[in-house]
Amino acid sequence: MPEEDTVSERFKGVIKCAYEQTGQQVVILVDEYDKPLLEAIGTPELQNDYRTTLKSFYGVAKTMDSYIRFAFFTGVTKFSKVSVFSDLNNLKDISLDDRFAELCGITEKEIRDNLDAQVREMADYNEMSKDECYEKLKKQYDGYHFSKRSVGIYNPFSLLNALDSQDFGDFWFASGTPTFLVETMKRNHYDLERLTCEDATADLLGSLDSIDTNPIPLIYQSGYLTIKGYNSEFGTYRLGFPNQEVERSFYRFLFRYYTPASQGQDSFVKDFVLAVRAGQIEKFMSLLETLFAGQEYQLAGDAELYFHNAVSLIFKMVGFYTETERHTSDGRMDMVVQTADYIYIFEFKLDKSADEALAQIEEKQYAAPFANDPRKLYKIGINFSSKTRRIDSLKVVERNWSALKK
Repeated sequence: MPEEDTVSERFKGVIKCAYEQTGQQVVILVDEYDKPLLEAIGTPELQNDYRTTLKSFYGVAKTMDSYIRFAFFTGVTKFSKVSVFSDLNNLKDISLDDRFAELCGITEKEIRDNLDAQVREMADYNEMSKDECYEKLKKQYDGYHFSKRSVGIYNPFSLLNALDSQDFGDFWFASGTPTFLVETMKRNHYDLERLTCEDATADLLGSLDSIDTNPIPLIYQSGYLTIKGYNSEFGTYRLGFPNQEVERSFYRFLFRYYTPASQGQDSFVKDFVLAVRAGQIEKFMSLLETLFAGQEYQLAGDAELYFHNAVSLIFKMVGFYTETERHTSDGRMDMVVQTADYIYIFEFKLDKSADEALAQIEEKQYAAPFANDPRKLYKIGINFSSKTRRIDSLKVVERNWSALKK
């Protein structure tokens, strides 16, 4: 129509025409309302332009209220304070509502009621029992919780692809890379260890307006973290990775951003894993030094946290049991890595010395908790240089105090 010169006026015209032609109020269903805003993260001017356009567009739903029976808007994320929906004060947010927690995804009961035959076929193909197949599917694709009392929810995209291909692959993660997440984390110097033990309030989880200082809402709303527990006293949600698919894939993706190994990563991983398993400290530390020596200047932060994150990420990415900031009676160890035969205690320093790092391990008696452990234990002091963006010095001592490297 001639008077419909803007997208909001055209949307208004569609609603009105549908109502007049059918005599029925219309239903509005919008998926991925936030796609333009997500694409513009990191570009404030463009995001503001998109927000203004979308706000005007969706604001039509308020002025045309008498023509609308029901409206349902979904998206990956939520922009609250200056939201595109700020004019729609009649909307109800069901993001953390227990009544709708099972709306998106597939529950264990639904799988057993409707897909049991497919699970049996997958089990037979992979030469495992049906119970073993259920258990592996659960570890790989279950674990999403969308409210404080939510049952576990399976990722439907991954689950159905797994049953179709009869393979336990990383399907959902492969469908899109979280580049914008990692860039936000790096920009905020986010401590990667918090990914497994993050606490947040409902207000924080429901808003992206703080992503300039806190990337957690973006990580949670994008599905890389989910609710793992709820503290009723303080009204906080404990967050963590939903399942193995997300954790393994996300760490693998982070590896590309927190290390410079853009070439030959598969070879690096193989050599690194074998060296750690065999107790070949000089070899795996040499590999680490190679990584940092090749680091691009702009990718490395100038703080100890960056190097600490990068090293712990490498160990986690290749599957080793890794703890950081482990508490002891006299302090906190920077990092402990355990294998079947070895225990490695790491202390990191920035612009100091490996001797100072090692001295802290000795002074704080970080090896004491493993006094009765039969595995061979190594204490490793590492100093990073903010000037060269690489490992400046390292020193290794066995539990029996004999020096291995100076």
